[in-house]
Amino acid sequence: MAALLMPRRNRGMRTRLGCLSHKSDSCSDFTAILPDKPNRALNFQAQFLNQERLSTEEATRWADSFDVLLSHKYGVAAFRAFLKTEFSEENLEFWLACEEFKKTRSTAKLASKAHRIFEEFIDVQAPREVNIDFQTREVTRKNVQEASLSCFDEAQGKVHSLMEKDSYPRFLRSKIYTDLLTQTQRRLS
Repeated sequence: MAALLMPRRNRGMRTRLGCLSHKSDSCSDFTAILPDKPNRALNFQAQFLNQERLSTEEATRWADSFDVLLSHKYGVAAFRAFLKTEFSEENLEFWLACEEFKKTRSTAKLASKAHRIFEEFIDVQAPREVNIDFQTREVTRKNVQEASLSCFDEAQGKVHSLMEKDSYPRFLRSKIYTDLLTQTQRRLS
């Protein structure tokens, strides 16, 4: 069975390595690494600009604060694309998973969702492990044992702070963001 799975894994790895070897922070180069659906054949700029849903004012407001950026779906998508160039999208994915987790209304699903998030992002050697200190990891481990809507608050806060102080300023200086602003301004001309 493992032999049957290996070729797929190798193909996926070759695809990822191919994207990495052509790494660029230009927003026109993100077709291969945009998250989620495979039908994202539209390039990065088209996704935001051709739909005429993103105005220059909205994109400019993302520089006001990190929380303004996170409150805008196109801001999150642009930030995600930037984080992918830095190989740190797990931070945003964890933060978003926590936000979605807080919307859980079924107590029956709460524990299983909490364990899934913990195993994906918090546990040592997790597939998309976020960079948090040992103490926060252990507090979160204990919180997940008695899952509540706030069991990830400390870890989520640390990751938010890390992104806000580290990745967000670089995003604002990135070619992705500056190109996006330039393209929204050109569209108005």
